[in-house]
Amino acid sequence: MTLKDMLGKKRIIVFFIFVGLFSASYQIGSVSQVTDEESEQFLDEFQSLIEGIDALEIFTHNVTIALPMFIPGFGIAWGFFTGWTTGFGFAAIINSIPALSNIPALAVLYVSPFGILELVAYSLAISRSYLFMFAIIKKISIRPQFLPLIIEVGIVIVLLLVGGLLESAMIQNVSASAIDNLSLS
Repeated sequence: MTLKDMLGKKRIIVFFIFVGLFSASYQIGSVSQVTDEESEQFLDEFQSLIEGIDALEIFTHNVTIALPMFIPGFGIAWGFFTGWTTGFGFAAIINSIPALSNIPALAVLYVSPFGILELVAYSLAISRSYLFMFAIIKKISIRPQFLPLIIEVGIVIVLLLVGGLLESAMIQNVSASAIDNLSLS
């Protein structure tokens, strides 16, 4: 087995570890206690955020969240904070719309196409942050990691672009359905 093969296997293992850790931080946020006031504030901000949002704005928002996750060390903390706040937002929605309480938080992350794309993108970025940090601590040259970094940044951008398109389409369909339901009543 060559060094390149060992590093490739290590990279895959590290990626899946961070998929699990990001999911755990999301789950922790989703079971947080949310007051009615926090829930109402979140929903008001969320509603104003998605009103008239398009795929480019969703993409831009997600990229500005993902790119700092590549920063050695900081990216890990930022990624876990992002997971927790996203889960907290889910908890706020559940607090305001109890009918959704039967939906497991992780189902939203693992079942929705844009959820999976964001999970993969964020985990890829966080795991690269870890690998850079590990190399710096162990005084291993980070030069060989620059090409994989550029490739992974490109992959994250493409994943988030596709995710933004899918999320935008879903928001438009849900909004159109809500308008149709209001017109029929």
